[in-house]
Amino acid sequence: MKVSKFGGTSVASAEQINKIASIVKADPSRKIIVVSAPGKRSNEDIKITDLLINLAEQALEQKDTIALQNQIIARYKMIAEELFVGREIVESISNDLSRRLKDTHLTKDQFIDQLKAAGEDNNAKLIAAYFNNIGLPAQYMNPKEAGLIVTDFPQPTQATEEAYNKLSELQHSEKIIVFPGFFGFTKSGLLRTFNRGGSDITGSILAAAVNASVYENFTDVDCVFSANPKVVNSPMEIEEITYREMRELSYAGFSVFHDEALMPVYKEQIPVNIKNTNNPLAAGTFIVAERKKNKGPITGITADSGFSTLYVSKYLMNRELGFGRKLLQILEEEYVSYEHTPSGLDDISIIIRSHQLNKEKEERIVQRIVNELEAEEAYFRHGFSMIVLVGEGMNNSTGLAARAATAISRTGANIEMINQGSSEVSIVFGVLQEKEHMILRELYDEFFSRVNVYS
Repeated sequence: MKVSKFGGTSVASAEQINKIASIVKADPSRKIIVVSAPGKRSNEDIKITDLLINLAEQALEQKDTIALQNQIIARYKMIAEELFVGREIVESISNDLSRRLKDTHLTKDQFIDQLKAAGEDNNAKLIAAYFNNIGLPAQYMNPKEAGLIVTDFPQPTQATEEAYNKLSELQHSEKIIVFPGFFGFTKSGLLRTFNRGGSDITGSILAAAVNASVYENFTDVDCVFSANPKVVNSPMEIEEITYREMRELSYAGFSVFHDEALMPVYKEQIPVNIKNTNNPLAAGTFIVAERKKNKGPITGITADSGFSTLYVSKYLMNRELGFGRKLLQILEEEYVSYEHTPSGLDDISIIIRSHQLNKEKEERIVQRIVNELEAEEAYFRHGFSMIVLVGEGMNNSTGLAARAATAISRTGANIEMINQGSSEVSIVFGVLQEKEHMILRELYDEFFSRVNVYS
């Protein structure tokens, strides 16, 4: 049995959904289909999820939402009409939106989650109806009825062990299951959405629950590339990549497959196949526990922006028992998670994703560090990117950090931070955000012997 997830561009129009039907028909083992909300049809288009977020915000501000509701319904209506699905499905979607807008007893976050989830939920209903019309016996499956139970607030949204037990029953269905991605329900019945890449996470959970032979993740590219093709011209294709490598690359900006989605399939050692809806015969990229091919020490290079640094200095910090724990305790109490902690004898830097911070929180954290830890200096700096070199072959190679540092120096950029894990699967360089693309190109040239890059 295969679990196949189709992303936003794969379900953006009737034409794309037709392609999905052909893909499902071509392989009877594709028994569970996970779908996203309709994405962009062109660069100028707006994703249904973004429209639903705008709808939720307008409703919370008690503004007139009729025009936006009509815009969302019109998008589904166009898809339904082009697929020759009856008007009942459009009426159902319209009624569903109206019902969600009336759930005023919810908190702000719960209300927004409820509206956001309408994109995937209604698209799954539409696609299931279309499958049945063309002779593919299908069943829309509501995550609540299926048993996708997730953790409660304020914990991050994750599937519980009970969820995996309940979802395992889906493998016995004689029909094709069409399952909406992106959300589940708490034990008490509250809807909660997953983080970014939420449909990827749903698909991974289902693949693990039914012990799928493979988890297919259909997107709009043929494979995973060794670098961002929007920055580096014609980067090498990756045929195979390990879970660890993909985790590192996804963490730092590889948007093809998000890092949180790896955990369920990683635990069960289920291979993931990244494929292209528009070119389904292409082999794609396989994510596996161990790969057979190893063409070089570096598998991929990626970069992500939006990082801040908390710098703390105190003389004889290294002699003070519990200093690091107390520092991280302050961040925990302020609901701030950290990414890296490079340190010296008397100073330490905490790398944090900037979206967690605001001016008031920063001032409070700095004040607490000075007062409670008696630090001599504490301050935030912003505008950093993390450049990550990833490869299982790094274990058996020497001088990689020196080569990378030399390549970065050729761009005239300073290295603000270096962090190398004990497994030597990755090396992370912190640099100023404005130098990110220049450094990425230079590193690609260094390790992949390509000089044909964008200027």
